[in-house]
Amino acid sequence: MTDMTATHDAAGPCPVTQDGAVLTIAVSSPSAGNPLDDTALGEGTAALNEISRGEREVGAILLTGPGANFCAGGNVRAFADAPDRPAYIREVADIFHAFVLALAGADRPVVAAVKGWAAGAGLSIVLHADIAIGGTSTALRPAYGGIGLTPDGGMSWTLPRAVGAARAREIILTNRVIRAEEALSIGILSRVVDDDAITTEAESVAQTLAAGSRAALSAAKHLLTASATTSLPEHLLIEAQSISERSGEPEGIEGVDAFVAKRSPDFVAAREN
Repeated sequence: MTDMTATHDAAGPCPVTQDGAVLTIAVSSPSAGNPLDDTALGEGTAALNEISRGEREVGAILLTGPGANFCAGGNVRAFADAPDRPAYIREVADIFHAFVLALAGADRPVVAAVKGWAAGAGLSIVLHADIAIGGTSTALRPAYGGIGLTPDGGMSWTLPRAVGAARAREIILTNRVIRAEEALSIGILSRVVDDDAITTEAESVAQTLAAGSRAALSAAKHLLTASATTSLPEHLLIEAQSISERSGEPEGIEGVDAFVAKRSPDFVAAREN
């Protein structure tokens, strides 16, 4: 069952849908070039904030592109047509950044189905995914330097953490194209599959994550984020506290008991009891 709870233009496809415990956000427009979609950002931000407030039950978030590309960047034609470009682009960046912050605040595993191009804002979004699945034809590019602009969407923060500072500088400053296999080898993509299997694989991963322990997955995301700024002794203390807390929660109790009983855990029932 698909739950379309966000407000949208009835004349066009809804960019935010929910199938069971998976929330899907189509981040780009199906129009030519597949630029970042302002409607998707607004409706996506609203849905993600519902998750963080406990008003929407979601186990995983799937990011997709409805056209040939995941997202080929911002709408540069709209940039050019704006009577006050700096004011307009600042507004666009603020809306985009509200989406990025809501995605982080939703505190759920994020899967990206990265078909075709992920350039500019598209690459920025990919870098916020926990698991990014591309195809053999997937290509990524910073793109900002090519139009005389600088990154937004957190790219200059996430890319160094994903690939290292030196490689991130080289990629952003030279604005070069990163093909699928390289993106996999340097840690931007998590998997590369056949082009026609990207969506199916990403949906399968999202459904698997949504069926898992939400408390454990959320806590694991926090641990991974914290690891960038904590020392090993500090981090070991955080890990010890986290695993101890999880063991006393319904999902942790169910997981351990199911393992001992040699059965599959039912995390849904554990959450509802």
